[in-house]
Amino acid sequence: MINIKSALGFGTAALAVFPAASQKTAPFIPATPNIILILMDDMGYGDIGRTGANQYETPNLDRLASQGMQFTWYYCPQAVCSASRAGLLTGCYPNRIGIAGALMPWATNGIHSGETTIAELLKTKGYHTGIIGKWHLGHHKVFLPLQHGFDEYYGIPYSNDMWPVDFDGVAIHLKDTTSSKMKYPVLPLVEGNEKAGEVRTLADQDKLTTEYTERAVRFIENHRKEQFFLYFPQSMVHIPLGVSAKFRGKSKQGMYGDVMMEVDWSVGEIMKALERNGLEKNTLVIFTSDNGPWLNFGNHAGTTGGLREGKGTSWEGGQRVPCIMRWPGVIPPGTVCNELTSSIDILPTLAAITGASLPLVKIDGVNILPLMTGDNSAAPRHEFYYYYEQNSLEAVQRDYWKLVLPHRFRTYRGMKPGMDGWPGPTATETIKEVQLYDLRRDPGEWYDVAAFYPEKVKELQALADEARNDLGDNLTNNPGTGRRQAGSVK
Repeated sequence: MINIKSALGFGTAALAVFPAASQKTAPFIPATPNIILILMDDMGYGDIGRTGANQYETPNLDRLASQGMQFTWYYCPQAVCSASRAGLLTGCYPNRIGIAGALMPWATNGIHSGETTIAELLKTKGYHTGIIGKWHLGHHKVFLPLQHGFDEYYGIPYSNDMWPVDFDGVAIHLKDTTSSKMKYPVLPLVEGNEKAGEVRTLADQDKLTTEYTERAVRFIENHRKEQFFLYFPQSMVHIPLGVSAKFRGKSKQGMYGDVMMEVDWSVGEIMKALERNGLEKNTLVIFTSDNGPWLNFGNHAGTTGGLREGKGTSWEGGQRVPCIMRWPGVIPPGTVCNELTSSIDILPTLAAITGASLPLVKIDGVNILPLMTGDNSAAPRHEFYYYYEQNSLEAVQRDYWKLVLPHRFRTYRGMKPGMDGWPGPTATETIKEVQLYDLRRDPGEWYDVAAFYPEKVKELQALADEARNDLGDNLTNNPGTGRRQAGSVK
């Protein structure tokens, strides 16, 4: 853990304002903070000002980081929509609970009623819970948020590209009746358990960020006198991009930059609402992304900040995502955490904060509260498993060492990306032998050092075997013993 002002060369004056955590007494930790969890869709590690965004600015996100802690070694549980959300909300690797990939509008499975979500956990401590935005853990009523611990829900049930409209905004039946998009129904807006509207056009997409934000602000105002949990999974910056008139054309990067500016505005509106209602000091705000950028959409996709590949892969660009946390009086301001952490760690951390009981079933997350309070000696997580597809183990990590296992993946290296929002070409590449990367020195995963560290390879292969015996591995035909079934309907 380092002080960001010191790291940027501001000298000892900054250190006097923000003393090292080891010099401070343990902070008082309120047991019932309000909690706001903002989850972006397909935002890359390099998409905010602090990590390399250019040709647009993110002043509100940068301010959030300066007032809190930025996590640089933070991973989503899988680099795809439904799986990542399942892991975040349950504290489990998504393949443990039977959720893989992105659930389609015709899917008959979803989150199982036997799994405990963050909302259900916090309900036991008296929290009012709400979700505004994209759900994507099953669109049938039994899978919707109100059946899984949430008191309020407004948003879309799955991704905003799951609709019968082509990338140029033209209804697909008007141009290509052979397209797979003909299978998609009209994209619904859901309130509670009922359909409340439809997203039919690109103009409708343009309204989503502002509408979600206005509802999030009302949620804060309506529940300012009680403890609340707001889960705010934005639809953006997933394609098709949508942006309101107040931000269209405002950035120098084009549509993607415009959307990022509106996302940043949205975060600013949330923070203003907290301050206006006297809630900013006792509210934990967490900002992160579900996975890295969808790179074959060219300039309608974000950036990994130099990390390898993107969404849909187990390379760093697919799974290492931005994460900022702010909680005045508990999280030391202007700090950076370089320890290994993941979205699956949020649930057990919130349990530790609020005193809620952990789920009775096995979870995979760990309590990272010591890291959040600035404990330089803490290292609660040492290992991480990289799964993809239905249940394929593609890599394992221990501390800063990552062993990439034989697998086939979609690659963007050397490809000419799509432009103006149209998907570009993709290629596949096959890893035939294990590869070893030292992520401290090579976060871009350019240099395979397996030949130089045979003992480390052997150590991590043993870790891979542990993962396979527990969670299985389709690539080696190991079913595993620790997996549970997803929910299903006929």
